[in-house]
Amino acid sequence: MNGGSFVKKGLLIVVSGASGTGKGTVLNALLEKNADISYSVSATTRKPRPGEKNGVNYHFMTREEFEGLIEKDGFLEWAKVYDNYYGTPLAKIEEKRAAGVDVLLEIDTQGALKVMDKCPDGVFVFLLPPSMEELKRRIKGRGTENEDELNKRLASAAQEIAVGKKYRYAVVNDEVEKAVLRLEAIITAEHCKINERDKEEIFAEYEV
Repeated sequence: MNGGSFVKKGLLIVVSGASGTGKGTVLNALLEKNADISYSVSATTRKPRPGEKNGVNYHFMTREEFEGLIEKDGFLEWAKVYDNYYGTPLAKIEEKRAAGVDVLLEIDTQGALKVMDKCPDGVFVFLLPPSMEELKRRIKGRGTENEDELNKRLASAAQEIAVGKKYRYAVVNDEVEKAVLRLEAIITAEHCKINERDKEEIFAEYEV
């Protein structure tokens, strides 16, 4: 994505959205179209489920390994959910970005707020459903929740959407193809931005 001899730092693209918004479908379609975007694989201390592969679905770590990395400040963000740790290893992200590779991170709003503090230069995108009514229809269509669970999930979605106001961009997922095009437009625009740190290097090769 970078032109000339100057290698611009890769973007950290952080995408969040309430359950039922269609994050997985949209991001899979984005990655299929853009092989140069690297998906950030999270780390966890939970046991692999049948069919899951280390380094593909998750980086599976022991509790000791995970806690050791916490002590070294080796996570972009991390959280303990029930008895297991989940987190985003920092080293690989920094390595790829330094090489000019864009890194995509799918994360919940709680984790994203932590990332905003650590990486203010990140590109934060919140994926929205066309409406709350449509979100309700999508969740209900799964057939996995009773009425009480459905209402709880919708209430949780409303809370997450409220946090979405803190993000730099909002993309409505009315149609997957359109949502992907909007994400691509954001990424292209971010690549064309000039920050003060890179300005001299970018324009140096054009001086006569």
